Amino acid sequence: MSAPLRVLTLTEGFFAGGARILHSDVVAGLHERGGQSHGVLAIASRARRESTIQHMAADPRYRALRAAGVAITSLGKTAAAVPHAPHAFSSRQLRTAARAIAGADVVLTLKEQPLGLLLALDDAMMLPDRPVVACLHRSDPGHSGEALVWLGESVRRGIVTASVSCARSTDAAYAPVLGDIERHVVDNGIDLSRFRPAITRGGDPVRRELGIPDDEVVVAYAARFDAMKDPELFLRSVAAHRALVPDAHYILCGAGMTAQNPGFAALVAAVGADRIHALGIRDDMPAVYRAADVVALTSAYGEAAPLCLLEGAASGAIPVTTDVGDAARLVAGIGIVADRHPDAIAAAWCRAIAQRGAFSAAALAARSRLGRDRMISEYAAVVAGQRRRLRLAA
Repeated sequence: MSAPLRVLTLTEGFFAGGARILHSDVVAGLHERGGQSHGVLAIASRARRESTIQHMAADPRYRALRAAGVAITSLGKTAAAVPHAPHAFSSRQLRTAARAIAGADVVLTLKEQPLGLLLALDDAMMLPDRPVVACLHRSDPGHSGEALVWLGESVRRGIVTASVSCARSTDAAYAPVLGDIERHVVDNGIDLSRFRPAITRGGDPVRRELGIPDDEVVVAYAARFDAMKDPELFLRSVAAHRALVPDAHYILCGAGMTAQNPGFAALVAAVGADRIHALGIRDDMPAVYRAADVVALTSAYGEAAPLCLLEGAASGAIPVTTDVGDAARLVAGIGIVADRHPDAIAAAWCRAIAQRGAFSAAALAARSRLGRDRMISEYAAVVAGQRRRLRLAA
C-alpha cells in the first residue's frame, strides 16, 4: 500500500468569501477520504477587508480544518485588498514556506494571489521542485491586478503545472495566460447534509430572531460589501420590490454588511432601512437560507460559480441572479436570471414567489448535481494526476 500523497494548499489566509469556503471544503473532503494527507500554509494570520478585521483562528473554515486533522501554518502577515508581492516576504518567511513546500508532494494555490510567494522563492533559488495546481475562482482575471501577471510568469517559468477552474467561464477567461499547462474544470458542489430544506413551514428560528412572521416574504442576500457584488443594485431592487410587496423583509449577510460600515450605511439610508436586516458575517448560513423564500445575487462581474445560489436552492430558497459567470447555467430550471435593473430584479423576485412550488420541486430533483461528493472525486483525480507527474519527473 503506497503512502498517502502529501498535498499543501497555499492561501492568502482565512477570511470570509465563497472561494475560501469552497476550497476549505475540498481540502477537508480530500483529507477525510484517505489516500491524501493535506496541510495549509496561510500567508496571513488576519485580514483587513470590507471594513472588518478577521482573525484566522476565529474563522469557521480554519476551525473545521483543524478539527479534521489538517495541519495549518501561517507566515503571520496581514491580508488586505492587495495581495502580497514577491518583494514583501522576509528571509524567515521564505525559509518557512520552503520547508512547508519541501514536505509536500503536490501544491495547490487558492486562486492566483499566493503565487507572489512562489515567485519570491524561485527568485531566491529556494523553491522546491513540486507540481503546482492553481485553483481559479473568478470569471474576470483582469480584476486580479498584479496577481494575474504572477500567474502568467509562474506558467512561463514552469512553476504552475496545472489549473482547476470552478466554472467554464473561469477556464475560458484565464486560458490566454495558462499556455499549454493541463486545464481542468470542476463544478462547485456543496454539503447537502448541511444545506437542506426545512421539514415543515413555520416556527423558523432565524425569523423568530429577527421578528419576521412566517407568512411574510424574505429575500436573502449573501455577499461581502464589494463593488463586484454590487450591493447598491441589490438595495435599489429592494426599494423597487418594497413598492410591490410592502411587507417583505430582506436579510443581508457578509463581511461589511453592517451599520458599522459607513459605505453600506449610506446605501441603506438612500433607500430606507425599513425591514432590512443587516447581519454581517454569519456562521449559520443554512439556517438563514431556510428562513428565506428567495436567495438573490446582483453581482456585476467576477463571479464564476456562486456558492450562494447552490446553497440557497438546496435549502429551499429560489435563486434569482444577474447573468454573470456560470450563474445562468447553475440556476437553469431551478431559478431565474434577471436583467441588471431594479424593476426587473424586483419582478423576478415576485415571479419566484408566485412559482415557488414548481421551482422547489425542480431544486429537489436537482440535488444530486448540487452535492460535493462528485466535486471531491474530481479534485482527487486531478491531484492524483500530479502524482503521475512526480513519477515521470523522477
